[in-house]
Formats: sequence, C-alpha cells, structure tokens
Amino acid sequence: QVQLVESGGGLVQPGGSLRLSCAASGFRFSSLLMNWYRQAPGNERELVASISTAGDTTNYVDSVKGRFTISRDNAKNTVYLQMNSLKPEDTAVYYCKGRSIWTGVDYWGQGTQVTVSS
Repeated sequence: QVQLVESGGGLVQPGGSLRLSCAASGFRFSSLLMNWYRQAPGNERELVASISTAGDTTNYVDSVKGRFTISRDNAKNTVYLQMNSLKPEDTAVYYCKGRSIWTGVDYWGQGTQVTVSS
C-alpha cells in the first residue's frame, strides 16, 4: 500500500519561505504523477502544483506562479514544494497526492499545516 507522508509545514512571516516534503513508500515512486493541493478553512481543496513522473513537466495554479516550485527526487522517493514570498492567503493545510500511471488510483498524504502570519 502506498503511503505518503508530508513534512516541513509551520508558521512563517509574510515574505518568508518554506519547503514542504512528501516521502512515498510502498510503491514505485517513479510511476506516480505527483501533485500538491491545499485547503484553507471554508474553502475547497485546490490544486497548487503538478509534476510529471520524470520531473520534466510542471504546472502551477496562477496564484503561486513565480513563487512556488515543485520538484521530485525519484531516487529518494520524495516530492518537494519550495514556497517563497509567502503571503497570508497561502495559509492552508497542504496535501500531496500521487496518482498511479498504471491504475489511475489516487493516494493522499495526511497534510501539513502552513500558516503565514506576522
């Protein structure tokens, strides 16, 4: 069974940076399309960034373009989200999701809280 475990969340001041990590186990990581989502209180879960299996294609929601960078290290079974120039509106629980390219099954992590506040 695939397990995804996020880490790296916390409290940061506006303009600061955080790097989230999502470590995968129980599956061939290189066959997972990986995504980062976020959900703020009262809001629907929002897709923030996506990365292809090889890491050569990435996509971002407009609100984070130029500030966030998604990357992956298939040798370490880990996907990252580097978040710079953080804003209060980035405050949310951040989740990683992996989708198997063979079965289409989605796997979710438990989430990590990011709070941007002075």
